[in-house]
Amino acid sequence: MSESVIAKNPSAGRDFNLLEVLEAGIELKGAEVKSLRDHRASLRDAFARIEKGQAWLYGLDIQPYAQAGPWAPEAKRVRRLLLHKKQIQRLEGQVARKGYTIVATKIYFKQALVKIELALAQGKQQFDKRETIKKREADREISRILKTRKGSTR
Repeated sequence: MSESVIAKNPSAGRDFNLLEVLEAGIELKGAEVKSLRDHRASLRDAFARIEKGQAWLYGLDIQPYAQAGPWAPEAKRVRRLLLHKKQIQRLEGQVARKGYTIVATKIYFKQALVKIELALAQGKQQFDKRETIKKREADREISRILKTRKGSTR
């Protein structure tokens, strides 16, 4: 299976604890697919919401395709997500009961289809973000020390 990443959400891992990841299809118009092939998308503010038994994606910014003319769809329109009914019901229950949110983390081509990776997420507090930064810096320091030790034994 070939997978070609179009865009990633850089703030998803920083601002949220990603608990569970799932893949969904996305309902697009023809000109939007052509824009995605040119990597003209941004997931920075993208999130999903469950409304009336349907999953909807908000905040996905797909810039209009240049040759689409006046028929190009709106860049930040609400798009329907293609999920199974049981997946939608389970997500709806978790979001309602536990106060989680659904964040878009990555959009990509899987074979010829456009897929979006969604994550069930819980918002991080400021101190959680600081802890994440401290842990990442400590890991870098450890790997740097290990590299210098390996280089000195040769």
